[in-house]
Amino acid sequence: MQRRQGRVNAGLLLLLYQISQVGLQNIPSVTLGVLALNIFLFLNPVGPLSEVCISVNEGFYRKNWQRLLLSPVHHADDWHLYYNMISMLWKGIMLEKKLKSIWFAYIIAVFSVLIGVVYMVLEFMLVKILDDPSYEMNCAVGFSGVLFALKVLNNHYHTGRVSSVLGLQISSKYACWVELVAIHLISPG
Repeated sequence: MQRRQGRVNAGLLLLLYQISQVGLQNIPSVTLGVLALNIFLFLNPVGPLSEVCISVNEGFYRKNWQRLLLSPVHHADDWHLYYNMISMLWKGIMLEKKLKSIWFAYIIAVFSVLIGVVYMVLEFMLVKILDDPSYEMNCAVGFSGVLFALKVLNNHYHTGRVSSVLGLQISSKYACWVELVAIHLISPG
């Protein structure tokens, strides 16, 4: 897992453009803080992706628990950052207004850690069920798991809506699951 260097970050530029179109004044404080933290750590990573990603091997066996905090806020490339942060922008605006900033910040913090724990549990289960130790080495970064949890929460608070996933109109109740499969098919890993 290694970030590509020496190229124009078109995804980052597009993200900054989208944020400017929404307007900083229209983005609630916690949402803006999450966006800023992710952009900052994309531009100034704590370490190489191989040193911040979460896996069963690194998180559980080697007890590198700080990876639970680092993996969600690091991204593989500028497009990974773009798609995650555009999703965060939309979900954050919707949910932070509904839940208020302190509660929303708490939810983001809890989801950020729990997603890594759930990831390790699922990978550990795959090791046991499939008798394949390679799953202990699978290492993940990015905010996608937190965004998926936020999408489920958003659907809970905003029922009866319809979402467009790859041009298909789907009830928001099921859209997060269709989106999860679509993301896996479009960008495995």
